[in-house]
Amino acid sequence: MLRGRYARGGGSAGAGAFFCLLREGGFVINGSVLPSSADLLRWYDRHRRTLPWRALPGQEADPYRVWLSEIMLQQTTVTAVIPYFERFVDAFPDVMALARAPQDRVLALWAGLGYYARARNLHACAQAVAARGGRFPDTVEGLRELPGIGPYTAAAIAAIAFGRPVVPVDGNVERVTARLFAMTDPLPGARRAIAQQAETLNEDAPAQARPSDFAQALFDLGAGICTPRSPACALCPWHGSCAGLRQGIAATLPRRAAKEARPVRYGAHFCVVDAAGGMLLVRRPEKGLLGGMMGLPGPPWRDTQWTKADAMAHAPSAPRLRIDWHRAGRVKHVFTHFTLLADIYAARIPAFPNSMVGEDGMVHHAGGEAVALPSLMRKCMALARSGNIFD
Repeated sequence: MLRGRYARGGGSAGAGAFFCLLREGGFVINGSVLPSSADLLRWYDRHRRTLPWRALPGQEADPYRVWLSEIMLQQTTVTAVIPYFERFVDAFPDVMALARAPQDRVLALWAGLGYYARARNLHACAQAVAARGGRFPDTVEGLRELPGIGPYTAAAIAAIAFGRPVVPVDGNVERVTARLFAMTDPLPGARRAIAQQAETLNEDAPAQARPSDFAQALFDLGAGICTPRSPACALCPWHGSCAGLRQGIAATLPRRAAKEARPVRYGAHFCVVDAAGGMLLVRRPEKGLLGGMMGLPGPPWRDTQWTKADAMAHAPSAPRLRIDWHRAGRVKHVFTHFTLLADIYAARIPAFPNSMVGEDGMVHHAGGEAVALPSLMRKCMALARSGNIFD
């Protein structure tokens, strides 16, 4: 019987693909023999990565650890995530402990991972799961109802933690699929077609019998063999099925449309310390980039540069307090959709009057209680300190 996966095909977007029945009984689509999940699983059993959130062979996956790792891994590398993950599980060994924690404690442990809305959603999700008695939903549909869990993350948790036979399509799986079926249309436009093709990879019996291992095998294949540059095709368990390899274009896939130039925005931030070494911090608005995080005071970022006179209109001040501001320099920080250039001004005062600290501010002393500071703000503070203005 010809199943839907063969009819969908590969190639640029599936439209020009062809298939034929081989004498051995297999199918070829766009020059690609459909891969055997048994071959991939045999490779995985020998070469699987050991990761702190991954269950060992014969063990059941912990949904809490799977969920936590998947949220952390969004837009971040495995190498960068591991120390954060280990600190989190030390502080919050289960979802109930995370749900009980103050948000500022969660943000403090997250600081440096970026994309801080993930941390706020992580905390909200933990509270939602705690309200369910600490049990995560075990279906894709149920998981998607939780804060911060989108289609990919729901599929990953459902497959890995609960053995649901779905294919989570991350960047690794997207790359493997594009090469396997020689799908040459560029991203991001081809993303939906690639995802639809990826969903067919688990339709044979071995993959259906081991959904958790199959999903993780795809991740490991993309991370260790089918890498973005210089893929190790000779070592790949699917090299005999790969149309991209056969056509000599595997390393060029997936192709990407030319990127538009990243726009530039401008900011001004003020680093002021008192004689005791305390530094003025303020909480940023809950919505927007770095929402809810503590940081140096300053006006909203904008599309035009700040003159010193413009910036000084937003500098922290207090009646009868004369502050001698020095320009420490400029920090460049790249966000996903724009580059920020922030001018940093620094000053030292004898003591902070209450009127300067305000309702949403605090004076932070080095070595005191941990404060969630995003990497941008740490860069700004380091630049201010490097100028010896506070000596």
